[in-house]
Amino acid sequence: MASLPVLQRETLFQAGAQTYRIPALLFLPQQKVLLAFAEKRTSKTDEHAELIVLRRGSYSASAHQVQWHAQEVVAQAQLEGHRSMNPSPLYDETTGTLFLFFIAVPGQVSEHHQIHTKVNVTRLCQVTSTDHGRSWSPAKDLTNSAIGEAYKEWATFAVGPGHCLQLRNRTQSLLVPAYAYRKLHAQQRPTPFAFCFISHDHGLTWQRGNFMAQDTLECQVAEVRGATQRVVYLNARSTLGSRVEAQSANDGLDFRGIQLVQKLVEPPHGCHGSVIGFPSPCPGSGPSEKWLLYTHPTDPKHRSNLGAYLNTQPLAPEAWSQPTLLATGSCAYSDLQGLGVGPDGSPLFGCLYESGNYEEIVFLMFTLKQAFPSEFSAQ
Repeated sequence: MASLPVLQRETLFQAGAQTYRIPALLFLPQQKVLLAFAEKRTSKTDEHAELIVLRRGSYSASAHQVQWHAQEVVAQAQLEGHRSMNPSPLYDETTGTLFLFFIAVPGQVSEHHQIHTKVNVTRLCQVTSTDHGRSWSPAKDLTNSAIGEAYKEWATFAVGPGHCLQLRNRTQSLLVPAYAYRKLHAQQRPTPFAFCFISHDHGLTWQRGNFMAQDTLECQVAEVRGATQRVVYLNARSTLGSRVEAQSANDGLDFRGIQLVQKLVEPPHGCHGSVIGFPSPCPGSGPSEKWLLYTHPTDPKHRSNLGAYLNTQPLAPEAWSQPTLLATGSCAYSDLQGLGVGPDGSPLFGCLYESGNYEEIVFLMFTLKQAFPSEFSAQ
């Protein structure tokens, strides 16, 4: 199958002396700036991660192109003796603070080793910026304050990776998707559960939301509209052959309606995927009417053929479309952002994804009409 014609396709991180993995993308609409994050590694394996790097992009609405600038190291985003992993950016539109959450893991201790030994050595950290990512605060270790005593009950954990979410509720709450391997039974292997870290005070303090179903890992969240109220939609990686989704009516604290989504296939061992909510382009739709867009490998046997899936009824799992192919061949993790309206008058999206057997991280930009022409023309 041929890949979709797009407005822009550009390699941002190319393997050479180093390897780059784990993309995260954030759009600052007022500044028309895109921030593309990744892990810089000495090899493809997780234990060889080192630092988080960044490329800044200036988006031209008239040309519908992004001018990408030189790579930078987010030098503050590290703890001494630790490697920095899972970049998870979030912009608080109320305060103008840009957060970059990440996990810090000592030396080359692997996730597998922590699960096997049931000894948690991972730390939850953040850096912040008040100038849209040009400079950063020193790293802050949030582990004790955000996790507390539960830390001892987990074999390990991680945030994201990829973009986080600010809600449109009264407190403009911040949500950071995460998962933890819980030590539920002394004789059994720890089991992963997805959840969210939540802040109701613009990041001054954090609390842990309640766990979703077991065997859920990396996840992302989007805010959509339910029958009577706003709902937080969660889409999680699993090893069960399909994605797991759920919804929260209390701003990410609890998730209900948990189910496997047969249309959203997972390769063996699963793979990270990305989901965003965006305003419905239907005539007469209110500002709170949202659709969902999701990206993920489409092959149930391999991490290959990156697809985009559309759901015009976000709380109906059977309403997911068949995928539109964004890129052929090997692909893995991805992260999505909405960029406003494209040149054809339909919603515009940016996607940052791993390609070529982890040899490169690619940015592409496309419109809803390009990806789903029949759906858009039917409106």
